[in-house]
Amino acid sequence: MVCHPGSQMDSPNTQRMTIASESLPEKYSLEASREPLPQLIDSFGRVHESLRISVTDACNIRCRYCMPETVASFLPQHRLLSFDSIARVVSVLARSGIRKVRLTGGEPLMRPNLERLVDKLAKIPGVDQIAMTTNAMLLSDQITALESAGLTHINISLDTLREAAFKRISRRDGLDAVLRGIESAISTKLVVRLNALLMRDINLQDCIPLVEFARAKKLFIRFIEFMPLDADRQWSQDQVVSGTELRLVLESHFGPLTAIGRADPAQPSSDFVFEDGQGGVGFIDPVSQPFCQSCNRIRLTADGKLRNCLFSQEEWDLKAACESNASDHEIHSIATACIRKKYASHGISESNFKQPERAMYQIGG
Repeated sequence: MVCHPGSQMDSPNTQRMTIASESLPEKYSLEASREPLPQLIDSFGRVHESLRISVTDACNIRCRYCMPETVASFLPQHRLLSFDSIARVVSVLARSGIRKVRLTGGEPLMRPNLERLVDKLAKIPGVDQIAMTTNAMLLSDQITALESAGLTHINISLDTLREAAFKRISRRDGLDAVLRGIESAISTKLVVRLNALLMRDINLQDCIPLVEFARAKKLFIRFIEFMPLDADRQWSQDQVVSGTELRLVLESHFGPLTAIGRADPAQPSSDFVFEDGQGGVGFIDPVSQPFCQSCNRIRLTADGKLRNCLFSQEEWDLKAACESNASDHEIHSIATACIRKKYASHGISESNFKQPERAMYQIGG
């Protein structure tokens, strides 16, 4: 059920997705039935409260762990799930207990008028967190509108502080723009965190400078293991820097790290604070220490397909349901069917593991 890209050609200098601003008629009403719907519980008893929504597959960089260097085309506007349909889906799933929403891409800031979607989501009863993951290159021009609309959390990807390494990872220039975006986020009241992904032969050496940068900015930084979601299918276990290995490297430089409790048991990160109390660091280890047993997340792709796991081989079509005026209960039934087919784990370490047909940028980070 993989959807192939449309007709918009890629350009190395693309800084924003060139599509017309979409019209945003109010097709749904927040006064609609607020009758609770059954929770989204899979066959292993996991209750789902978090929805990650990709708003576009387009991106202005080409990170090698996420997408190929050259993309023939991205999804055209008519293939993207509309803001109204996204809000409709969230309004239904919020009645089933979805309370956290995260906007992703591609690069979400390449979707025009994103603050309008944030505003719609912020008005949905039951949603108490609206977050976004971004590379921050376009953030400084949009952060004020997003904060005003109701964005609450922002995670910014920063894999290196060296321009040469940035270009090797992302295959584009732009580190200065990322740093400007970080500064603009710090100036707001949003909860700001940094994300970093290390690849052994490219940017392992950057771990200490990245932590020093985060500590200086009073930001929490989380390191994410390299997963088999690269479009070039060149993932190798040898390139994975495990959280355990990285923690030992950091402790040898900064001193002992003290584990802190998880306010949310379903959060994927094992978090620590430094001995001097300045800042903290987390490790998200889906390869070496899978956290599938506590996973409470489902994913909605930019073209409206619901997925129960990053590594799922199956998708459920919510775009078609929305466009055919499906009832709330029909939308909920599709989500329930998706959840019931969720496996116990992603199976990366199993001999029969297969990479998803879609790469990370097509699924949503």
